[in-house]
Amino acid sequence: MEEQNATCETVELAIGGMTCAACSARIERQLNKLPGVEAVVNLPAERAQIRFDPAQIDVDRLIATIVKTGFTATPSSADTRGEEKQRKEAAYRAEVRRFWIALALTLPLIAQMPFMLGVDGHVDVLPRWLQFALATPVQFWIGWRFYVGGLNAIRGGSGNMDVLVALGTTMAWGYSTVVLFFALTHQHVYFEASATVITLVLLGKILEARAKAKTSAAIESLMKLQPQTAFVERGEQIVELPVASLIPGDVIVVRPGEAVPVDGTVLSGNSSANEAMLTGESLPVAKAAGNKVFAATVNGDGLLRCQATGVGAHTLLAGIIRLVEQAQGSKAPVQRLVDQVAAIFVPVVTAIALVTFIAWWALAGDFTQALVNAVAVLVIACPCALGLATPTAIMVGTGLGAKAGILIKNAQALELAEKISVLVVDKTGTLTQGKPVVTDIMKVGAGRTAADILKLAASLEQGSTHPLAAALVAAAKLQGLTLETPQEVLSTPGKGLTGRVAGQTIRVGSPKWMSEQGLALPDMAALTGKSIVAVAMEDEVIGLIGVADPLRETSRSAIARLKQMGVEVVMLTGDNPATAAAIAAEAGVTRYEAEVLPGDKAAHVAALKSAGNHAPKCVGMAGDGINDAPALAAADVSFAMGAGADVAMEAADVTLMRDDLNGVADAISLSRATLAKIRQNLFWAFIYNVLGIPLAALGFLNPVVAGAAMAMSSVSVVSNSLLLKRWRAGA
Repeated sequence: MEEQNATCETVELAIGGMTCAACSARIERQLNKLPGVEAVVNLPAERAQIRFDPAQIDVDRLIATIVKTGFTATPSSADTRGEEKQRKEAAYRAEVRRFWIALALTLPLIAQMPFMLGVDGHVDVLPRWLQFALATPVQFWIGWRFYVGGLNAIRGGSGNMDVLVALGTTMAWGYSTVVLFFALTHQHVYFEASATVITLVLLGKILEARAKAKTSAAIESLMKLQPQTAFVERGEQIVELPVASLIPGDVIVVRPGEAVPVDGTVLSGNSSANEAMLTGESLPVAKAAGNKVFAATVNGDGLLRCQATGVGAHTLLAGIIRLVEQAQGSKAPVQRLVDQVAAIFVPVVTAIALVTFIAWWALAGDFTQALVNAVAVLVIACPCALGLATPTAIMVGTGLGAKAGILIKNAQALELAEKISVLVVDKTGTLTQGKPVVTDIMKVGAGRTAADILKLAASLEQGSTHPLAAALVAAAKLQGLTLETPQEVLSTPGKGLTGRVAGQTIRVGSPKWMSEQGLALPDMAALTGKSIVAVAMEDEVIGLIGVADPLRETSRSAIARLKQMGVEVVMLTGDNPATAAAIAAEAGVTRYEAEVLPGDKAAHVAALKSAGNHAPKCVGMAGDGINDAPALAAADVSFAMGAGADVAMEAADVTLMRDDLNGVADAISLSRATLAKIRQNLFWAFIYNVLGIPLAALGFLNPVVAGAAMAMSSVSVVSNSLLLKRWRAGA
């Protein structure tokens, strides 16, 4: 597949009929046998993410393979979400109806059980023919799904929950039927056990389905944010049109309080926008001509006229939804181990049930007790909870991350983030704002104010594209200075500019350049750690301007928070040692490397990874520029700042929608909370089976209690995952 990556396509399929981890594992196994296919199946979301080589296989064959395996499959996309949801809701309602019918038929059987306590087992409260009449529809009509699912599993070469339920309840019903029709009045019947187990399993499935629906609430809430219509300029009129009909270039009007329907650029108007759903930041962002707006963000109290740049699947919101879905569908390393266990679980349990039956019959000489204990083993061992333990927590965790402006691309990153012991950070644009600003103006000599010096320098530099020139011009505009038009401007590349401003010869450039021209320079110690721009009039330096890329307001607190979490922060920068030292000291970073070339950052990350005394360290990397991409790729977990270069965001495992290192701390915190839930879930899933199977085999659990315990195990695991919603960013 690696050789075919350039030609691969991706399709998402909605899968129907899965009941446990063995089902999803079987579908994956069958799909991955196909040429040029890589598939991952998400049990809670009931979806398969499939990468395939269209030269070797097509979507129809992928669907046919899943159908042959015993499940349903349909292509899934944003356009089909509504239909899928309706189908699921209809299936859920039908399941609920079947449960109530099963309960009505089973209740009389359950009701007689207390009255049989202390009876010698030969007397029944209900006539046996009535018990048979009540239990048979439950067994073969309500429970038919278990036979179909079990048969499909066996055809696929594996077992699943359906096999265990069908086998166990059929044994109980079949034995009871033989006793009834052969008039073996001295033997007890177990119609109540078979019917109750099926009813309880159905109840568990209904509760599980309700809980699982909540795990995807983040995606649902994101999808509901985007408006369905937009007000669009058509000639001299403004008409309301469906968002689906818009194309890039359309001019839309967003009224106060309305949600922005598309991604676009403001043409006119002044307002603010609530972008919390993208960034997690509650403060509104000012919007004016030239600013970008994003679909589903909410306009403030001004009218905005915008030009659409991204519509439909090409909006930032749509991209976020895709990323979250991919992350929810991916598998953490711990889940792969669970899948391997689940794949062999059913055959092992079946063997244990067979041994239990033979042992009880041979040693105790009691066929009835042997049958009951074997059925209890089969029922208690259903691996539903095991299959739900990891993916439900990952779905909730990645959804919470998206709401907090933390886009996690894959489950492996979510799992590894908790293990980060060293975080490498870039300086420019990560710790700092990434935008040089004027911080100091030093006058040399008398007669001129700081504003005069800035005005002369900015007037000469206003035609330059250099970042330092942009900082000078921006500072002058911020002070309301009126710039002059420069004349006879001559550029000396890498050194500075010469020209005439207001009739005077002005030079603006590096101190070294000024010194090369024989101009005397004052003491520059006060500007250490900053980029210095010297300003000269005629043959005299009249001022020095200090320009620096200021630290982000949140960087120092974020570094302190990371240290409290046990994460060492290392700064790598290509800047000079003085500037690096100044920024490191201001941010609270004690370990840094200056003058690191872009190509060397990855080598530094690799060196840190292997620096552990006994085991390799888990190293994270946060950056925003193209030069950070190799290091981001080399790190165990990589974080890209949201305003950074696209290539950095592509290379990173986690994209932070806010330009704030607190997002890294939040991601690590979320990872730790999610992994804690996964460990709790696996404990509960395994403890049911580890304790339940021996108890059932030893005769301490009857099939009814075993069925209730099995159903509750799945519900408890999903409910525990939902408790993760208590996590809050910044906590």
